[in-house]
Amino acid sequence: MFKKVLIANRGEIALRVLRTCREMGIKTVAVYSNADRDSLHVRFADEAVCIGPAPSSESYLKIPNIIAAAEITNADAIHPGYGFLSENAKFSRVCKENGIKFIGATPEQIDGMGDKSAAKATMKKAGVPTIPGSDGLLKDLDEAKKIAKKIKYPVILKATAGGGGKGMKVVWKEEDLKTAWENTRREAGAAFGNDGMYMEKFIEEPRHIEIQIAGDQYGNFCHLSERDCSIQRRHQKLVEETPSPFMTDELREKMGQAAIKAAAAVNYEGVGTVEFLVDAHRDFYFMEMNTRIQVEHTITEEVVNYDLIKEQIKIAYGEKISGKNYYPQMHAIQCRINAEDPYHDFRPHPGGITTYHQPGGHGVRVDTHVYAGYRIPPNYDSMISKLITVAQTREEAITKMERALSEYVIEGVKTTIPFHQQLMKNESFREGNFTTKFLEGFELK
Repeated sequence: MFKKVLIANRGEIALRVLRTCREMGIKTVAVYSNADRDSLHVRFADEAVCIGPAPSSESYLKIPNIIAAAEITNADAIHPGYGFLSENAKFSRVCKENGIKFIGATPEQIDGMGDKSAAKATMKKAGVPTIPGSDGLLKDLDEAKKIAKKIKYPVILKATAGGGGKGMKVVWKEEDLKTAWENTRREAGAAFGNDGMYMEKFIEEPRHIEIQIAGDQYGNFCHLSERDCSIQRRHQKLVEETPSPFMTDELREKMGQAAIKAAAAVNYEGVGTVEFLVDAHRDFYFMEMNTRIQVEHTITEEVVNYDLIKEQIKIAYGEKISGKNYYPQMHAIQCRINAEDPYHDFRPHPGGITTYHQPGGHGVRVDTHVYAGYRIPPNYDSMISKLITVAQTREEAITKMERALSEYVIEGVKTTIPFHQQLMKNESFREGNFTTKFLEGFELK
């Protein structure tokens, strides 16, 4: 097994990886920016190396600094967590060139699935259902007009290198296409350095359901069932759960097998997620594949009793997976607790935490890196913690979440706790009647 793993990330995911490494008897190296000197992952790691100033472009995204930290500490592997360099093919390649194992997908797999247009073509060839749209990148506006007329409005323009809700625009009628085309290309070019666009039929009132998969270096694959991520705002997930209240046994098996086909099509190595849009008729369409651990991996772990970080590390070391599929034995819900003001359009609210008391009890899990006295820097995402509840039924998991939220005390910054408390009481949510559009009509009281 690896002797020492450098964790190329920060916050709760860095601490999450560190804990599993410690349980596996693996030494850890934390890297941190100047803004993260007081973070818990720095305190608990066996070694810690400062890799630069607060801006992520000068620290957590600075490949030479991270490789140098791995070399001076003699780390034999790097875990990238999620975000930052976790899906960066160049980083995966540089790790390999320097004799350091990247605990994640190969450069070829990241390249193949990172370009959404190419990924869609690969999935289509593999027999995975895809949304009708352009075959590859659009050459120009005229081609976009022809395809939109063929697949019928509404359509959605997507940046091939997009992510996080950027570089996407829904177009409802032909007269709006030109403006949408120009604006989306401009946004994509500025955000990703790539203004390549493709088009898909826009699926109205969809569910966002993803399948957790794993694959080893020997061609073995398995799925670990689904997560429903439909509760989101501006394409950013806020609440995830498993199993999905919309799921049937038949649909789960179909989607699970489609996800395995997707993984096999690129000889996927590691833990990953295949994301689908599911319409009201339970027809599903490939959306994208994330070649890394997901923020919401926690709920899958809780319902199948499976440490996904440990599995990532074992696969990277060259161990085989069992090849059997895993199915939910419980129901789990995760609420993302962010330092945002839900009463003012979820505006980020960094600052110092003066009081911190997290909930506990049977079936309650909190993944976090903060504490009383910790200062949330303005340089990164606003996540404070992930609150997870698990119970025998969905109703019990929601009730447990209500109780846990009522115990969660965070003072000094605004948080999304009031939003989650109101959502848990919402009748439509409790009945499982929601789509990705649910929050568009949701008013916080």
